[in-house]
Amino acid sequence: MATMDGPGPHATRPLLNRRLAEFGTTIFAEMSALAAATGAINLGQGFPDTDGPEEVREAAIRAIRDGRGNQYPPGPGVPELRTAISEHQRRFHGLTVDPDTGILVTAGATEAIAASLLALVEPGDEVVALEPYYDSYAACVAMAGGHRVPVTLRPRDGAYHLDLDELRDAITDRTRLLLLNTPHNPTGTVLTREELTAIAALAVERDLLVITDEVYEHLVFDGEHLPLAGFPGMRERTLTISSAGKTFSYTGWKVGWVTGPAELVTAVRSAKQFLTYVASGPFQYAVAEGLRLPDAYFTGLRDDLRLKRDLLSAGLADAGFAVYRPAGTYFVTTDIRPLGEEDGFQFCRKLPERCGVVAIPNAVFYDHREQGAPFVRFAFCKKEAVLREAVDRLRKLAG
Repeated sequence: MATMDGPGPHATRPLLNRRLAEFGTTIFAEMSALAAATGAINLGQGFPDTDGPEEVREAAIRAIRDGRGNQYPPGPGVPELRTAISEHQRRFHGLTVDPDTGILVTAGATEAIAASLLALVEPGDEVVALEPYYDSYAACVAMAGGHRVPVTLRPRDGAYHLDLDELRDAITDRTRLLLLNTPHNPTGTVLTREELTAIAALAVERDLLVITDEVYEHLVFDGEHLPLAGFPGMRERTLTISSAGKTFSYTGWKVGWVTGPAELVTAVRSAKQFLTYVASGPFQYAVAEGLRLPDAYFTGLRDDLRLKRDLLSAGLADAGFAVYRPAGTYFVTTDIRPLGEEDGFQFCRKLPERCGVVAIPNAVFYDHREQGAPFVRFAFCKKEAVLREAVDRLRKLAG
């Protein structure tokens, strides 16, 4: 008779797939737990502390009550949402996308990225991404069996910048695709028309596929957001990813989407159907209504967050940080060296006890963590009163 005594048959073999061995619990989970345990203000994880538009929330409630989406929605997403996404791309970006063949609804942008990489990357393919990068990128490339190649955005003159020569040098015969994020998390960089023109020309020249993560498309404070798919030669080789979470402040709904040429979207759907299959049924109907809100909603969201960016950036500078003011997103990156600190991990783990505030060490977003060691990210997608309280607490560092 079998017993539970003694080592199991796999006792000498690591349980975690070697591709994921370098990835433990995410820093967001660790820091959010630290915030809860200490009662600190959580400026680490990028989620708002208020709900989004009331009409969008009511649309979700109405869909549930009407029995729309309570069972499995269609695999590509409900037609109402796919039509609304198509209209959104034309309205804001001048892009024409077929709602039937060129759009796939996903469980947030994170699944869209995962499914796209799983569908398009073969083991050994190189994926070039802008570093520092959102932590799921590295994990998803690993799960696909690809090899990530970072091109580092470097701080200079109060902002982070892309070196186009470094990007070109990173492309080899093994490069399968570029994974771009603009507006960029965590640095807040918004790639310019000139930079995107050069990237598009490089992708065409080297016959590369491109995945663009554009979830902060409506949160640009300086400059403008320009989808790469609209540049010459890019429509047929680009998958554009976005989501409702950041635009409507309902991050828990997990409604994202992929748009692009039919053959690429079909490939992504082939992978996506074996992940969540479908998700967020009633919320899809609500997001469809949200995407049709008047321009005043989108400009109001941007203007509100611009004021919060400026409030937190000024407060961090007063507290002694060197501040890289973001052109977009939810986040501001700081340098802790003016405070006499060098290690962002150590700094962030002590900050809740020192000041009652939680932040994220940027080193987690780098392959070579020493490059991000002195940088720390703060989120400003919070109530103004919360940000003012956080700024007051952080002033202790200046003392």
